[in-house]
Amino acid sequence: MPRRMRNQIVQVLIESVYGTNPGGWAAADCVLVSELTMNIPREGQSRDLIRGYIGASEELVGVRRAEYNLKVELAGSGAAGTVPQWGKLMRACACAETITASNRVEYTPISTALESVTIRFFNDGVMYVARGCMGTAKVGLTAYERPMLEFNFKGFDVAASVLANIVPNFAAWQRPQVVSDANSAGFKLGCTYTAGVLSGGTALISRGMTLDLGNSVQHMQLVGGEQIDITVRESTGTGIVELLTTDEVQWRTDMNGNVLSNIGFAHGTVAGNKVVVFATNVQRLNNQISDYQGRALTSFDMRLLPNSGNDEFKIVAL
Repeated sequence: MPRRMRNQIVQVLIESVYGTNPGGWAAADCVLVSELTMNIPREGQSRDLIRGYIGASEELVGVRRAEYNLKVELAGSGAAGTVPQWGKLMRACACAETITASNRVEYTPISTALESVTIRFFNDGVMYVARGCMGTAKVGLTAYERPMLEFNFKGFDVAASVLANIVPNFAAWQRPQVVSDANSAGFKLGCTYTAGVLSGGTALISRGMTLDLGNSVQHMQLVGGEQIDITVRESTGTGIVELLTTDEVQWRTDMNGNVLSNIGFAHGTVAGNKVVVFATNVQRLNNQISDYQGRALTSFDMRLLPNSGNDEFKIVAL
């Protein structure tokens, strides 16, 4: 029987003990993905034998690792203050999850007490398991496209076995709203964030923005202490906006003077399906003229800097 790429399922669970499969898997643990790739890299060690003739030597399996790339739609949970389905993925990307009942769930960066997940991957009748997975994420809020989260995870490749695909349950996953004039409050420069609300600042016409958590996910190859770890975070982003002539000159002056600013983007019109992205202490860099269908826009890079620590960004579901 042929096996098909669309017959793939991913499940994710938070580990209470690092590197230990938590078990108790359920259909609702499935992740609704739009794109999925899985790779199992092997770093072999050649025996490099000298045997009186030329020819290859076998390689001994050294490093075994699983790597997953997942894209999921960025939508709320359906009820304000309830954890969105992608929340467990954010927690495995060095983010804390803070719940304010009936109002919002915030994801903010952390530097200690990092969490990990176990991933189960069904490839049309074959199940793979990866433990101790940690990762990084990108947020995509591009005009007139779906809002998306892209995750990259590394973990320990544990096992593969013949096992029929489970029947998934995606009922809790919500349908996103397209990033558009009707659905998005849009891009703000110099705004402030309080309790899920962006206020003040200057609203700019834009083509949207991206945010990259910038986690450095490393395989620590230590005998007696092998693990996947996040050792560095350098968060960045990009944006494309339309500026008045005076604003364009001011932006250039600000960039030359290393002037920092807050940046925010609010998306969604329905409670339980709203998202806010906010970054404080943003350094704008590399502004360039961008031709959008004959309109002169400004594209720029962002470097997200901490203020008092672990506060470079907030990703909020409302």
